[in-house]
Amino acid sequence: MAHTTYKEDSQPTIDGPAEYFTGKVRVQSVFPTNETAHYSSAYVTFEPGARTAWHTHPAGQHFVVTDGIAWAQSWGGPIEVINKGEAVWFPPGLKHWHGASPDTAMTHLVVTGSLDGKSVDWLEKVSDTQYSDR
Repeated sequence: MAHTTYKEDSQPTIDGPAEYFTGKVRVQSVFPTNETAHYSSAYVTFEPGARTAWHTHPAGQHFVVTDGIAWAQSWGGPIEVINKGEAVWFPPGLKHWHGASPDTAMTHLVVTGSLDGKSVDWLEKVSDTQYSDR
């Protein structure tokens, strides 16, 4: 068996669906799951003020901020500022959201686990009040 190389821009790029994101978001896949590696990766770029809806990951998710300033919040906790070069781990089942700060775009590299073929469970959108409640 040979290795697999994923050339830059060889994987799909999509706009973040309005059903799951607030604001302008671009998702650029880096590599997909496969039959033995049950995780995938993508660069996700958020324009200022853009964010995910509340969600959970059945097998968890890591992300590393590669540009800009991220905001993230776990259910019931404070909004945390994550700077370029810092990494975050969301354990399986933890309700959370993440996105850009109001004034600065942000890109993060996510590595998301998959359990029984599912990588995310989307929930309600983060309200403007929740987002601005720092």
